[in-house]
Amino acid sequence: MAVNAPNPPSSKIGADMALLLYRLGKFSYRHRWLVISAWLAVLVGVAGSAAAFHGTLSNNFQIPGTETQQMADKLKKELPSSSGGSASIVFEANDARFSQAGKDAVSAVLAKLKTLPDVQGTVDPFTTQAQLDKAAADVAAGQQQAADAKAQLDQSASELAAGKARLAAAEQQMAAAGLPAAAIEAQLGQQKAAAAAGQAKLDAGTRELAAGNEKLELGKRQLDASQGLRFVSEDGKAAIAQVQFKTSINGLTPDIRREVQDLVKEVSAANVTALPSKEISEDISELFGTAEIIGIAVAALVLILMLGTFIAAGLPLLMAIVGVAAGVGGTIALSSAVDMSSISPMLALMLGLAVGIDYSLFIVNRHRGQLLAGMDAEESVALATGTSGNAVLFAGLTVIIALAALVVPGLPFLAVMGLSAAATVAVAVAVALTLTPAVLSLVGRKLISRRAWARAQEHNADPSHGYQDSAKEEYRSTHGWGGLVTNHPWLALLAGVVLLGVMALPAGQLRLALPDASSQPVASQAFQAYDVTRRSFGEGMTGPIIVVGDLPEGLSEAEAKARQFDVADILRGTENVTAAVPLALSQDRRTAVFQVIPKEGPASASTVRVVSELRAEKPRIQDSTGVSIGLTGQTAGNVDVSTKLGDALPPYLAIVVGLSLLLLLLVFRSMWVPLLATGGFLLSLAASFGAVVAVYQWGWLGPVFGVENPGAVLSFLPIILIGVLFGLAMDYQVFITSGMRESYMHGETARHAVRTGFSHAAAVVTAAAIIMVSVFSGFIFSHLNMVRPLGFAMAFGVLIDAFVVRMTIVPAVMYLLGGKAWWLPGWLERILPDVDVEGARLRQPAPVSSEQRGVTSRL
Repeated sequence: MAVNAPNPPSSKIGADMALLLYRLGKFSYRHRWLVISAWLAVLVGVAGSAAAFHGTLSNNFQIPGTETQQMADKLKKELPSSSGGSASIVFEANDARFSQAGKDAVSAVLAKLKTLPDVQGTVDPFTTQAQLDKAAADVAAGQQQAADAKAQLDQSASELAAGKARLAAAEQQMAAAGLPAAAIEAQLGQQKAAAAAGQAKLDAGTRELAAGNEKLELGKRQLDASQGLRFVSEDGKAAIAQVQFKTSINGLTPDIRREVQDLVKEVSAANVTALPSKEISEDISELFGTAEIIGIAVAALVLILMLGTFIAAGLPLLMAIVGVAAGVGGTIALSSAVDMSSISPMLALMLGLAVGIDYSLFIVNRHRGQLLAGMDAEESVALATGTSGNAVLFAGLTVIIALAALVVPGLPFLAVMGLSAAATVAVAVAVALTLTPAVLSLVGRKLISRRAWARAQEHNADPSHGYQDSAKEEYRSTHGWGGLVTNHPWLALLAGVVLLGVMALPAGQLRLALPDASSQPVASQAFQAYDVTRRSFGEGMTGPIIVVGDLPEGLSEAEAKARQFDVADILRGTENVTAAVPLALSQDRRTAVFQVIPKEGPASASTVRVVSELRAEKPRIQDSTGVSIGLTGQTAGNVDVSTKLGDALPPYLAIVVGLSLLLLLLVFRSMWVPLLATGGFLLSLAASFGAVVAVYQWGWLGPVFGVENPGAVLSFLPIILIGVLFGLAMDYQVFITSGMRESYMHGETARHAVRTGFSHAAAVVTAAAIIMVSVFSGFIFSHLNMVRPLGFAMAFGVLIDAFVVRMTIVPAVMYLLGGKAWWLPGWLERILPDVDVEGARLRQPAPVSSEQRGVTSRL
């Protein structure tokens, strides 16, 4: 089947783009080795850059300008010894209690840790607990000594008073007897000197007792502040040590983490188990695991079933791998220059694989169909790039814009995530539009199985098959899923909306937090350390809150300590606080550090309230003590991040919805289609949130999805899901609705066009959605616990958006609207550019022969 080279009107933006892509496809086909070599050079360059310039990935979600960051900066400047990140190591005796050998082994390991270049210091649990226990005994002994001293002073004061009375009486008697003053002084001078010496001694003793009482009172207040804080469990079976690092926890390299873990394992020789906390044991260095590979294998199986050959199925996979290698490799290469969380390359990897497969699939599938119809291979590749490639370009742009818009909330780590994922999607689009045509030119007819090619040859040789195909196509459009939906549009619409509405109900209980060790797998070291800490010392020890106090100038050491205890008393009086302990005081006595132990873990709702209530105590503390306070540390920082992300959700959603309406108005030149597409997106988004809450917050189907400890939802999941799901939903909207518009513009009735367009797009959209769901589902069981809910949310979101919204609700509403679906005010139609996203103007019919005209006229 011959197809003339296109000559579309240059005044049309969409036609110009379609023509440009048509020429790009033809260029890539003709200069295949140049294009392939260029991409190989890119991959080599990116691989070399990643190897040479990669930095340390972290889970640093701090936000510049927040109180948490300001207090951390203050500590770094004024109290460096308390400014680094801290982590805990739990030691558990395998016997009933720690033996002396076990205690010595723990102390020896902590002494070795202290010698590491990156360690600021360690807190030996046995030494510290002994000091706490001794402090109680010392206070009791001090109180007894003070009582004894006071009794002695009282007795001395009584004896001195009696002596002074006797001396005064004798002096009065002598004076009454008429003795001169000199004689009286001569006789009583020695007794008066003794009385004066006794008074001086009594005054000194009183002052010493007052000083001792003041010191004793500070010791008693220190003991009161430490109530509820233990470093060795009461049963003597567990001990918790603190390790202070010179840098932040997020700045620790995998090598340092492994070195610490290897060192503490030495206690096993003394029959002790060492369990480093999540901050030390968390491994974020690997990006790919077994589960992700399984997801890709399922996608490959779908491709084989759809395209029929291993070569055809392998081509989209190969394109996706190239795109991910270039995109994620570039992201890793920048990790030394940009503070990057482990989620950034993982998000780029997830999206790069999913869209990379889908985008190449759209072009390969179009080319395969055109080859089977008898089109010349070169023309087919060029036309597929100009038509499906045009839709791919637009679909990719929607994803890129939605991801790039993650910079709008002003959260640096979120901006890095969005931009790295957007860049990877952009690379996937570039690969699909250039490398795919080049590789297709090498593959040739191997894209199609011999059996399918033979059937196509036989089919094309018989002109009557064209009429049979039309009849089959008409039958298929009125039957199958598209026919069922359009035959019962009200039922389909109601069922879809009710289903999504029910799924969305749990979303009202959404609670956001950054994950702590309680959400880790039960078998992980991080969870075991958390569990032992929770059972032996209270859950709050897993996430202490750091309070930084700014004291007035000119205080003595005793006055500064007294102010510290005054502040600690107020902090300890806050609801759901177990202990509030003064930890450190700067040399100039201007900066104090407190550790507040909440009753529950760092991600719990009560601890979030504690952070809020501690901040609410600032005016009271300032007024009563003259000390201004601020919160910092991992727990307070996580609460800040979750709050900021929650506040950023509404404006970001407004941006995405506005963008959706504008883009779809531009593409489909309709008022109703953008509203329908955006409303469907909001429905699928709400249902996705509901499913995430049900599974990851409530624990429904937890064993199926590996959710052993349900808790708060990952705080940046909603905002990322909005961006990603919006882009992918618009992909499917374009591929489903553009076929309907094309049929309508070619003269079909509006309702018939809905059926025809759906029939043309349904198979490829179904395959693309299954592939994307398969890839995302692989990440549900990722070795990185933080990635799992992201993988679930994206897989579930794509699943319901593709099959419930785009393939059920959209055709049902479009069928009900009929011709009104394409209504656009005249003034708006005149000013809007014609985007022609499907490149319809490229598909010009070949000249019709006189014989064909005769056949047509007879029909």
